[in-house]
Amino acid sequence: MRAGFNVYLLLVTAILVSCQIREDVPTERPNIVFILADDLGAFDLSYANDTYYETPNIDRLAKEGVTFTNGYAAAQVCSPSRASIFTGKSTVSHGVTDWIGAETGESWGRKHPYTRILPPSYDLQLDSTETTLAEFFKANGYKTFFAGKWHLGSEGSWPEDHGFDINKGGWDYGNPRGGFFSPYINPNLTDGPPGENLSMRLARETVDFIRSSQEEPFFAFLSFYAVHGPIQTTERYWKRYRDKAIAAGLDSAGFEMERRLPIRTVQDNAIYAGLVQHMDDAVGIVLDELEKLGLDDNTIIVFTSDNGGVASGDAYSTTNAPLRGGKGYQWEGGIRVPFIIKTPGATPSSSNYPVSGQDFYPTLGDLAHLSVPENQNIEGISLKGVIEGNEVDERALFWHYPHYGNQGGDPASMVRRGDFKLIYYWENQQSELYDLSKDISEQYDLSQDQVEIARALKSELFDYLRQNRARVPDPSPFFTEEALAERRAYVVNELLPALEADRLNILQNNFQPNADWWGSATID
Repeated sequence: MRAGFNVYLLLVTAILVSCQIREDVPTERPNIVFILADDLGAFDLSYANDTYYETPNIDRLAKEGVTFTNGYAAAQVCSPSRASIFTGKSTVSHGVTDWIGAETGESWGRKHPYTRILPPSYDLQLDSTETTLAEFFKANGYKTFFAGKWHLGSEGSWPEDHGFDINKGGWDYGNPRGGFFSPYINPNLTDGPPGENLSMRLARETVDFIRSSQEEPFFAFLSFYAVHGPIQTTERYWKRYRDKAIAAGLDSAGFEMERRLPIRTVQDNAIYAGLVQHMDDAVGIVLDELEKLGLDDNTIIVFTSDNGGVASGDAYSTTNAPLRGGKGYQWEGGIRVPFIIKTPGATPSSSNYPVSGQDFYPTLGDLAHLSVPENQNIEGISLKGVIEGNEVDERALFWHYPHYGNQGGDPASMVRRGDFKLIYYWENQQSELYDLSKDISEQYDLSQDQVEIARALKSELFDYLRQNRARVPDPSPFFTEEALAERRAYVVNELLPALEADRLNILQNNFQPNADWWGSATID
């Protein structure tokens, strides 16, 4: 009798414990689809009140999710920003402070005698000791998948080396080596039919993974090569946006000089607009499949970009107005990005709370009811409270980019706290201070009017850099005023007029970039 009672007691205890576990842990873990665009500006989307681009699928995400109007990339160029997404840390902490492949030190100085300082060294791959976002979810029973751009190290530091079960197209290169139409010249992505679109292909690979993994939780990371240069589209999309630009009336000039390079000031780049729409079409493939499979009600979807739009240098693709600058720049155009999180059950809304790419790691962990690894020393914060409409404490955001952007940006470090943003320049040790609530275009430097605020923010910035042993630049022995004057003369007298001519050429009725529109004439 006593033995029977003990068995009964054990059964009751087991049932109670089981019930307690089920109360604490959701019976069904959410799937996660993370969509990362490359070089997409904050206003290169129709939901952001732009009248030139057409992005109905990303607009759908914005209407159904939470949009962060003060959404930031962790850096103004790709590799450091991506490393922050995967580690939950700032660029100073993970050590990747420039795009992997950028020159530093004397190697930079010899080739660029018109720059005053030597950019410091940086880590050339994602550190293997980091517990990446993919490794975190994989350790918690998720199947993991990566498609598209990686640019966080060479072989041995590819997606499959950092927690992804499957890798479709991620490798050393930060741009689509073969362009946006097959053949791709990518060792981790087989070629499709001649003319197949790369963005569409990556979306289909993602959909194939989702179909095969729908019976268990999955973490799918769709990392578009779009809209990085070289900008390419089909003739059909070029004509659509060429006609829109003509109908709106062409500006007499499309560029003006920034501090180092010309910068685009108008939205009339028909090739780039077509490339944006190809990416939006691909997003639609993924969203439609989630709905078709009945997974959309249990899938968290993120959409963001790794840095601001390319307004200068590279492909001179877009303008980020009213934001100043673009990719590679220290101003808002370089770091302000689309930032959308769609969570099952959350009320669609918009938040102006300043957020960063390093916040995704703790946020997704929190939304999936998982505890992030303590040894990861994550600097980002969970945005679950913001998504739920709760008040969240003010905090400072930091950026450290002691390099020269290919796009004309300056070596600088920045801090934003509240409405104020301070930029410290490593070339001349001077600071600029802006009140972003009144001056989103960063035209009015308040550093001499708001001396106490500037001093406090600079102190906070330097304390952070010292605590994290930030690498800083040295003066360049190769710099000469003559080289700087020659560079300026070339940019103003040759480059700027050439850009204006190219802009108008793209909008001509008989424009054709090559013999066959990059081989895309038959397959869209």
